[in-house]
Amino acid sequence: MNTPDECRAGAVGVARARLDGPDKVAGRARYAADAQVPGTVQGHLVTAPIARGRIRRIDPGAALALPGVVGVLDHRNAPRLDPAAGNFFGPDGSLQLLQDDAIPYAGRAVALVVAETFEQARAAAAVLRIDYETEAHDTAFSAAHPAARPALTVFGDDADTGDEDAELASCAAVVDARYRTPEQHGAAMEPHSATAWWENGRLEVLDCNQGPFTVAMTLATLMRIDPARIRIRAEHVGGGFGSKSMLGPHLVLAAMAATVFDRPVRVDLTRPQVFQTVAMRPATDQRIRIGADADGRLRAIHHEAAFASSPLAGYVENCTEATKILYAAPAIRTRLTTVPLDILPPYSVRGPGLAPGSFALESAMDELAALLGIDPVDLRLRNEPDTGPVSGLPFRGRNLTACLREGARRFGWHTRDHRPRRRREGPLLIGTGMAATNFGTGALPSSAGITAEVDGTYTVAVGASDIGTGARTALTAIAADALGVHPDHIRLRIADSDLGHAWAAGGSRGTTSWAWAVTSAAAKLRAAPPTTRPLTVTADTTEAFAALSYAERHAYSAVFTEVTVDPATGEVRVRRMLGMFAAGRIVNPLLARSQAVGGMITGLSMALHEDGVRDRDSGRNATPDFAGYHIAAHADVPDIEARFVADHDPDDPSGIKGIGEIGTVGTAAAIANAVWHATGTRRRHLPINLSRTLEPTT
Repeated sequence: MNTPDECRAGAVGVARARLDGPDKVAGRARYAADAQVPGTVQGHLVTAPIARGRIRRIDPGAALALPGVVGVLDHRNAPRLDPAAGNFFGPDGSLQLLQDDAIPYAGRAVALVVAETFEQARAAAAVLRIDYETEAHDTAFSAAHPAARPALTVFGDDADTGDEDAELASCAAVVDARYRTPEQHGAAMEPHSATAWWENGRLEVLDCNQGPFTVAMTLATLMRIDPARIRIRAEHVGGGFGSKSMLGPHLVLAAMAATVFDRPVRVDLTRPQVFQTVAMRPATDQRIRIGADADGRLRAIHHEAAFASSPLAGYVENCTEATKILYAAPAIRTRLTTVPLDILPPYSVRGPGLAPGSFALESAMDELAALLGIDPVDLRLRNEPDTGPVSGLPFRGRNLTACLREGARRFGWHTRDHRPRRRREGPLLIGTGMAATNFGTGALPSSAGITAEVDGTYTVAVGASDIGTGARTALTAIAADALGVHPDHIRLRIADSDLGHAWAAGGSRGTTSWAWAVTSAAAKLRAAPPTTRPLTVTADTTEAFAALSYAERHAYSAVFTEVTVDPATGEVRVRRMLGMFAAGRIVNPLLARSQAVGGMITGLSMALHEDGVRDRDSGRNATPDFAGYHIAAHADVPDIEARFVADHDPDDPSGIKGIGEIGTVGTAAAIANAVWHATGTRRRHLPINLSRTLEPTT
């Protein structure tokens, strides 16, 4: 057996395969849709085809007459819900399903047909007669929309430092441009599914979500149930990307139907229903004005961003975060504007705010470098801040310069001819581009328990969620380190709301938050006087988190890309991509590389493929499946290299930072900048698809 010192040296920092890998590849891992609860009936959603209006009449007769149908749930017989229930941003009207006859957006759930089998429920849903009264709708997003208003300030006030006009007037070069991104969806491999049933006075749920505890608390509020009477488990989740971070419509309807029909009810969303009923990233329209001296010293940055929203719920697509963090300038001004429309309320998806925001900022930085004739890497290095450019707070581990320098060296950046449209290979134009960015990190309050078992092993219980990231494997290593034992001595329990309060797998704060709770519990256990086993201790990091000093805490990245563009067909291909990351202490290099590479792939998908289209006449999502909503496939993924520079968060007991989204947020800008370098034409509207790169023939 390993000694404690040997175990401590070998747990964290070693590339170990996922503990759940064998079960997943062998098909033994059970996901929400695999649930086999005796007596379960199936629920099938019926969604509104209109974007605004009312239900005139529902006639369930034909549906109820079909074999196997248990009943129809609609606004006339559904349980009454608490309108105060919501999410991080406040009450969320999208949770108020089947409460009245109003239709606030296309795709709103208007009924749930329940039957003995999925096929029977689907067939009955198809014949359910619903008559609608249609009203005029507004789904046309524009920054100039008359309903535009200032966004919520939950992430802090807009920046307003220095004299922007005076600084811009003194600049040798100024970029003033608009950048647009479309509606984008989480597009997780696993569609949403939940089974709910009452057992011994408790509502039991098997779900696919990113945080069982937070979802359980929201459901308890919504259904006016004591939280102790709800248990939610999400043992394995087939991808989340933010789309499973909140209480989903499938679970709301399953819980209501289980209550009304007194049977276990499972609701599986079809792929089109996922696109219609699950929150997405909103469309954005951003203007950047940025100016610098002749030597490349920034004088002013103005970043205004508008995003689509819904009157049903508050939300902030915090596009201006990087503008407040990345570069020093005497004047920095940001403005966030929300445009309420007749759409499903948006929510956090794949690097919320920073993914579209860094596309705008880093594209503008590249344009400024070209105007000044300065290397884009050098321009960024010349504007490195000593403290938070807007907040004035100290940085707790800022290693962006190391990412820039080492990335440039590995990529061969300094051999680049910075003039555009200079490289060709036959008919193809070749270009390279780069971008830098940050993503906020840190821990949030969580709890954990550890039991020292009689056999010498340890059971670690924490309400974490593994959505495919390898959280099980990482937390096992962290617990082994903290207890001074081999990872084989750790038995990990996660993904259960009964395990206590814990942050969800979101915002790149999951592993950091859970690890802090686990290491705190381990410290208490090791400090406990010798006693007989089993012995259980618990820890809660709420007080430790509150005691942290205010500081700027972020992960950083520099992404370098090479693309080919065929001007005759408009096809853009990413040939190679390198990401350099400063993301704290790396718990498992194998898993960290997987996270970073996966993030860059989603950034590539955002840059070249993803385009949520909404039909203006009907207000409906016109791309509600993977035939219409394109995502990057294997053939689109190039040679990708992910590397990490030495980094450490001095305030975190494990020194770690989140790595879930830092791979995504800078990639789209790097690709867009490479396309400009290849073609000599700026593309400021994502995705950069054939229609935007096809050049006219002469």
